[in-house]
Amino acid sequence: MDKAKRRISNNDKLRIVVSGYIIRGPLGGLTWHHLQYVMGFAKLGHEVYFVEDSDDYPSCYDPSNNKTDIDPSYGLKFASHAFNRVGLNDRWAYYDAHRALWLGPRADNIIDLCLSANLLLNLSGVNPLRAWFLEIPKRVLVDTDPAFTQIRHLINATKMLKASQHTKYLTFGENFGRQGCDIPDDGFDWKPTRQPVVLDAWTVTPGKKEGKFTTVMQWDSYPSQEYQEKFYGMKSESFRNYLDLPDKVKADFELALGSASAPRDTLKRKGWQIVNPLDVTKDPWTYQEYIQKSKAEFGIAKHGYVVSNSGWFSERSAVYLASGRPVIVQDSGFTEWMETGAGVLAFKTFDEAVAAIEEVNSRYEYHCKKAREIAEEYFDSKKVLTNLIEKAI
Repeated sequence: MDKAKRRISNNDKLRIVVSGYIIRGPLGGLTWHHLQYVMGFAKLGHEVYFVEDSDDYPSCYDPSNNKTDIDPSYGLKFASHAFNRVGLNDRWAYYDAHRALWLGPRADNIIDLCLSANLLLNLSGVNPLRAWFLEIPKRVLVDTDPAFTQIRHLINATKMLKASQHTKYLTFGENFGRQGCDIPDDGFDWKPTRQPVVLDAWTVTPGKKEGKFTTVMQWDSYPSQEYQEKFYGMKSESFRNYLDLPDKVKADFELALGSASAPRDTLKRKGWQIVNPLDVTKDPWTYQEYIQKSKAEFGIAKHGYVVSNSGWFSERSAVYLASGRPVIVQDSGFTEWMETGAGVLAFKTFDEAVAAIEEVNSRYEYHCKKAREIAEEYFDSKKVLTNLIEKAI
């Protein structure tokens, strides 16, 4: 179909390709992040497909042996199970560039589907735009890592070139362009977006007052960045100010903690309970069960999100909210666009974190109720994805 014949309006039912990271990153939380785009578009009545690319380097992670290579076997089985369980069993395909081979239930006709699609979403820019993607007239780059994404573009000409292949730019850095936001300007016209949550996939279950404040996190995701003499760090940089928290409040804290650099012994001495994140994120439903068994989330943001006042809000925190779990999270500037104080309690200092925990302890059922209301107001996939399409076309 000729691009000119694929002009679209807000009311059209579209053919949408979501490009993301499930086969190469077969972990529960990461899968929910991508899967809810596909589920949400389908619920809106659009014809949607998930397409993943191996890229041209060894990128397939296998949590069963903790190895990363070019073999997608584990991820393909994982994806098949996940898509089958949500009723989208035939809506995905995987391109293995190492063998120039398409795999998955849509392997035989995915190129034709791409060539006739209206809209491409490249989530986090994790997939290269090969010829079949470049034929899609509306190609949206969704930045889920604000400040760091823009810095990569500014210091790496190859990444800048790849970004320039898109036609629209959406970011979880919802404060981009506002006064007080210090996300470096890479020249692209970034517009705000956020994580869609398919609310009926996240049922509310009663929380337990005696439960734990939990989160799933990486201590260091990748090296910190410095740009124009300003430092943009990881969660490790932010966390140091809150190490003594378990000693100051009546609460149990548990971290499903990844990354080899994490100081697990120090954290344990300080009162933080540590569990293996691979147990929690074995699949989307073990991850969901972990959240539902939690009392609430206590979450630290990447230092770079905070110092840039990006407005970023975690996709993980969004599903805690949808599950009726309050979140106590470090303020990255999201208080400028979200109602906070009930359900979502933001903190900028140690004392504010202590006060927020005491508040949730004192009115737990109230904050659980407000948590779900916040999810419905700000993260409902129907609202988020309808808004996304309006910006994309």
